[in-house]
Amino acid sequence: MIVVTTPTGQIGSRLVRQLLDQDKEVRVVVRDASRLEDAVRERVETVEGSHDDPAVLDKALPGAEALFWLVPPNPQAPSAEEHYLSFARAGAAAIARHDVGHVVGVSSAGHGWPTPAGVLSAAFAMDSELGRSGAAYRALSMPFYIENFLGQLGAICGQGAFYLTCAGDLPLASIATRDIAGTAADLLTDLSWTGQENLPVFGPDRLTPDGMAEVISQELGRPVTYRRMSMDDYASLLRSRGASDQAVKDTTEAFAAQDLGIYDADWAIAKPTSTDFRTWCREVLKPAADAWAS
Repeated sequence: MIVVTTPTGQIGSRLVRQLLDQDKEVRVVVRDASRLEDAVRERVETVEGSHDDPAVLDKALPGAEALFWLVPPNPQAPSAEEHYLSFARAGAAAIARHDVGHVVGVSSAGHGWPTPAGVLSAAFAMDSELGRSGAAYRALSMPFYIENFLGQLGAICGQGAFYLTCAGDLPLASIATRDIAGTAADLLTDLSWTGQENLPVFGPDRLTPDGMAEVISQELGRPVTYRRMSMDDYASLLRSRGASDQAVKDTTEAFAAQDLGIYDADWAIAKPTSTDFRTWCREVLKPAADAWAS
């Protein structure tokens, strides 16, 4: 039995489908089972609730050989680190209690970074806590999610631009969520691995944001440019959207660390995944842009 948390998210939903395609027994932990696709709901065991709740985990983990762990975002949490750790403490205790042998967690690249990195540091703290469970553990260590561009669809289509805080002429490490799900599926269906490791998962490109803008322009058939946003302007944007001071700090620290190269050491050793940026733009961004325009 493989237990999957966040089965309706971008990564979890893909992972569940891949596991079912391989006829694996799957149990999901989901806040609202009605959000599962009908075809999925018919084939999985369902435990409703949040996986920071020990009672929910005690229903989900009996008999589990492996667990996929992802902490859902919560901008309203008092701090990113406390949010991640509240899940991880409950998870580690339940993993040990039910003797789950293998855990795959979604984390960040950059373990060992010497200064605070906001949300990224929170993910590292989660990994340390889950490592105390005694299970074999793989922290999938990721850089910038390509899917973040979907959150800027209005700007891309309406303004012909997208905005980040990093330099336009320096390579930006990225990853497609489909490849995160694929890597997790490979690990969860072959439990021959042991020990605890951070596993860098990076896409094959070494594009700069300016280079990404060129690819987006070509695939959408219209000019799109990259516009760098200052960290102060980005912080002001977050506050205008209702983010707390701590949430602003957690987010801007993460982006500052990204700008300073927190992903670089892992990028140098990562085995590239299959989805390149152009393919993602063609298969995901363009259909989304077409739907936005219609």
